This record gives sequence, C-alpha cells and structure tokens, in this order.
Amino acid sequence: MNGFRYISTALTAAAVVAAWVPTASIAQQPTPTTVASGLEAPRGLRFGPDGDLYIAEAGTGGTTSTAGKCKQVPGGPGGPGPYTGGTTGRISKVDKKGKLTTVATGFASAQDAGGDLLGVADVAFLNGTLYALVAGGGCSHGNLDNPSGIAQVNPVTGKWHLSTNLSAFVKANPTKYESPDDFEPDDTFYSLLASVDRDLLYVVAPNHGEVLSLEPGGSISVMIDISASQGHIVPTSIAERDGFFFVGNLNLFPIDPQWARVQTIATGFQGNQDFAPGFAADYHGYHIIDSKAGFTTVVAVDFGPDGLLYVLELSDAPGFPALGVGKVLRVRPSGVIEEVVTGLSVPTGMTFGPDGQLYVSNFGAAPAGAGAIGQVLRFAITPGE
Repeated sequence: MNGFRYISTALTAAAVVAAWVPTASIAQQPTPTTVASGLEAPRGLRFGPDGDLYIAEAGTGGTTSTAGKCKQVPGGPGGPGPYTGGTTGRISKVDKKGKLTTVATGFASAQDAGGDLLGVADVAFLNGTLYALVAGGGCSHGNLDNPSGIAQVNPVTGKWHLSTNLSAFVKANPTKYESPDDFEPDDTFYSLLASVDRDLLYVVAPNHGEVLSLEPGGSISVMIDISASQGHIVPTSIAERDGFFFVGNLNLFPIDPQWARVQTIATGFQGNQDFAPGFAADYHGYHIIDSKAGFTTVVAVDFGPDGLLYVLELSDAPGFPALGVGKVLRVRPSGVIEEVVTGLSVPTGMTFGPDGQLYVSNFGAAPAGAGAIGQVLRFAITPGE
C-alpha cells in the first residue's frame, strides 16, 4: 500500500461516473517560494485571524502496535495493518515575518506497515477559535486512550483538548457502503471546513465515505453519506461557496488518471441527479446535484481570489503516487480544466492567503524513512479569466 493510508486497493468503484473533461490548457508556471521546511508530513493549512499561517503535521507515528489490541485494519495485500501509534502529531505556524514555530504538540499520530502516516490532518478557525482535525487516534491506529476527533487549541499557550470524539461517532453510525478490503474502524479523517455562515464545522471522512457536520464542541450529524450512491470513491476535501459544497475525491489505487471528480452538494433537487438505483435520493436533506470528472487523486479544493475552483492533485500519473507529478488545476468559466502548478511532490493541502497567493503543503505524503522533508511552498498565481 503506497501513498496515503486511506487510499484503497479495492477492486470495486462507484457505480456512477460522470463524463470526464480533459485538461485542455496550461497557465504560465509560477516560480515557487519556500515558506517553511523541515516539516513532518504537513497536511492542511490555514491563515488565522492574526495573519499567521497555521500548518497541520501528521507527525511520525509511534511505537505502540495495534496488533492484538482491538479490531484491526486489514494487513497484507488488503490493507496496511498493523499500525504503530504515538503522540507525535503537531501544529506549527509561520508568522508574518516568516518565522516558523511550534504551536501545539502531543496529538495522536500513527504509521502503518508501509510507512504512511496519520495525525493532525487539518486546521480551521471558526469565530476566532483554532480547531484541529486529529486523524491518527483510536485503538485501530495504536492510540487506545487517544481517539480521533476535533481538538480545540489555544494558539498562545499551546494547550488543547479534544472537544469531539469522532472515533466513537463513526463506530456507532456506519455508512451505507464500507469497503471490506481496507475498512478503518476509526476512519482516516482528512479535511476540516469552518462555515462562518452556518456556524458549523464540516469533516470529510474518506474511508467510510461521508461528510459530517459538527457544532463546535457539541453534537455531530451526518451531512451526507456519499458512499450510499457512489460506493467507495474516497472523498477527501471540501470547499463552500454560495450555499453549495464542493467535495473532491481521491478515487482508488492503482491510479487511473482523470477519473476522480469534484461533486457539488446542496439541498433540494437541481442540475443532474446521479443517485444509484435502489438508494434513497433524500439523505439528511443534502444531495449530489452535479459531478465534474477530469481530475486525478484530488486531495484539496479551494476557491481563489478570482472566484475559480482550484484543485490539488496528489499524483497525476498511472499506478501509484510518484514524486514530481503533483499538480494544481483550476476550472475556468468555460469548464476547461487548466494546469496552474506542476512538478509538485505528493502535495497534501493548499490554501489562499490574504495576499492572494497560493500556499501548498509539499512532500506531505513523503515515502517512509524520508525524514522531516515536508515544506510549504508559495505561488503567485495569475488570475484566471
């Protein structure tokens, strides 16, 4: 099993696949500037109200094996188990002067038998509070007393507490389709979205195939079970605009380029309905109302200052993830998918800064034994038309 832990080797795919649109244009390649380096599996990143850039780091796992302790993620050809867990996940930040410092440490982290890592997956700010999505917790990841969940973090003192137990929720609320080949009892949570308009947090659960909505420090509910109509397509990332959600998916391994999608999710019936036969069209009020293919291994989606949707691809080549073939794409108003940044190495997260520039976590899924080579790169993007 190569690449991210939650990448599936299952042989079954989604029943419904939209027609793909090939990449048809290439923007002028911007020159990268290194903002931070020496990071340990950097993932999602966000700018805070203070103007500093906060970076989630998965960490390096630990030494506590999951073997024989609880329901285990499959090993061998069907999965990555056993994991070795620890508390090496952390959050770092780059201040406005370019100084890199550690914000908080001690978060659950886990490494599978192939070297792939789970830990702090993403960060977000809601009403001035810093939240961290912790994905390396739970017994199945070698952290029996340290579940996966949402942590509320004090960025000044570094103190934090887990305010939401996501491990417990997914165990008590199974999705419609759960892959028997790589089922993760504690899931492999990846993206965290703070919706100011709704005063809610949204979490993407790739392995179980759903999006959860959370009241900060309060109740959890299923916003949409993507697996119910799409099967095991491994949703990873989420963005919000004009009342709509946009969710990108990784798809299955080995990589089949240009068959990953960005799906538009909203309430009501609009656009194209792509519910599979036998599944209820109404699930908690949210539906997949449109779907655009033409992408490969989507790990992040975001809207740029130009109003266009930008998509980060982990590895845009057949087979398994490779260095140097990660990309940033954007969807032009005509619908054409345009390359904006190429030559990235297993990138894992991106965000636009208050300066209008694009920030990308590079070497976020570096090979096992590569050490702390993760970095954040900055790109001055020419706006699309």
